[in-house]
Amino acid sequence: MLTITQKAHQFLHRMAISNCGEFYSYQNLLADSHLFASKLLMGKNDLEEARVAFMVVPGFDYVKVQWAIWQAGGIAVPLCLSHPLPSLQYVIEDTEAAIIVVSPQYETLLKGLAAEKNIPLIVLGQEQNIPLSTLPLIDSSRRAMILYTSGTTNKPKGVVSTHANLEAQITTLVDAWEWSDKDHTLCVLPLHHVHGIVNVVSCALWSGATCQFIPEFSADDIFSLFEKGEINVFMAVPTIYFKLIACWNSYPKERQKSLSACMKKFRLMVSGSAALPISTMDRWKVISGHDLLERYGMTEIGMAISNPYHGERRAGYVGFPLPGVEVKIVDEEFKTIKPDEPGEILIKGKTVFKEYWKKPEATAKEFTEDGWFKTGDVAVVENGYIRIMGRKSVDIIKSGGYKISALEIEEVLRTYPIITDCAVIGIDDEEWGELIVAALVVDDKSINFGELNKWLRQKIAAYKTPRKYLLVEDLPRNAMGKVTKNDVKNLFL
Repeated sequence: MLTITQKAHQFLHRMAISNCGEFYSYQNLLADSHLFASKLLMGKNDLEEARVAFMVVPGFDYVKVQWAIWQAGGIAVPLCLSHPLPSLQYVIEDTEAAIIVVSPQYETLLKGLAAEKNIPLIVLGQEQNIPLSTLPLIDSSRRAMILYTSGTTNKPKGVVSTHANLEAQITTLVDAWEWSDKDHTLCVLPLHHVHGIVNVVSCALWSGATCQFIPEFSADDIFSLFEKGEINVFMAVPTIYFKLIACWNSYPKERQKSLSACMKKFRLMVSGSAALPISTMDRWKVISGHDLLERYGMTEIGMAISNPYHGERRAGYVGFPLPGVEVKIVDEEFKTIKPDEPGEILIKGKTVFKEYWKKPEATAKEFTEDGWFKTGDVAVVENGYIRIMGRKSVDIIKSGGYKISALEIEEVLRTYPIITDCAVIGIDDEEWGELIVAALVVDDKSINFGELNKWLRQKIAAYKTPRKYLLVEDLPRNAMGKVTKNDVKNLFL
């Protein structure tokens, strides 16, 4: 098995990273990550799966630290840059981190905790010079990374992936989406999540491509970079595409025309981490000339299902199982069901994670007796394409004897002229079991709910019509821009 650092030797003189006007080759990345791995080892031969938590600004330093942890035999634990101290403390304590690495701007935030827990704190740029160490040989079965689930229903769980899991996740996408050393991508995603770490950064660097970073999100800056004509692969979440569309709409006609011409030359544009509204996909196609490739994955499995790179990409669908990934849709007794019937998605393959960190019972609970991972997501196969209906726990509403997809109702609501966004949930109700309710973000607060329901009944079955509405300025979201449905539910209490 090749590791990502071994693969990098094939591209020594190519540009690996572009970061705020500075450029780094694969040779730079290998040399600096080897040096930093030596600092992490501190004279040891092998970190032997010690956890290294790191809070590092996206860019060359981030990748250098991540690669160094792997090369030294440690387990990488990336921390979310936007999380408050209690959330960071939870991850550091749960993983029993042996070392913490930070960019200088996060030193003050974590210095006290590191001192209290007696954990060495390495501040980038302030390390002591030490000789290069001989790096240990790392078996592919060893643990490589712990990413934390969003924790929307209970405390976040640490998802443990091995080096073999990561290689499978990366190579599956490199093959399916035809990555090459001619590609140049832009990372605008958080790097404590599989979408940014694997789909963007690791796929690019595995392939000898260039990965570019920006210091903070700015739709205007992204479009300015597009206009330079270097970027040809772009991946984002639906909320980012929504913001890009709003920004594009604000430009003069000539700028719009120029940008559209630039984007049409891109090789690939992908959306994921949350359901892509069909209205957003349709609008983006008008602007960019691209049918966004929507796919399906999770922290525990990497990517499992994808619309085709070549062929029809259907709006509202996530496509087909990726090569090497087994997928089946089952009923509540885990028996395979007929096409056109909704059921839970089960996944099996080399991409599937090893375990939840220090939670053997939780790990066992999420697998069937014959080794299939229970995703908790409900889907249906329609004309061969898989359509996600939502999470069993929050997106499938059981009301009046019906199982109703909240995502389906949301998709229709977003087409109402003055609704800009929405979240549909079920709340407990003695009569109905669950009552369908909706939180709305609107352009006009004088919206008439009676007129809205009359309009809805022409689009969907009457039993799917929300019984209660709530106007909100914005919907609660996690760091990936995904609406946190349990927080929405609390708005109705």
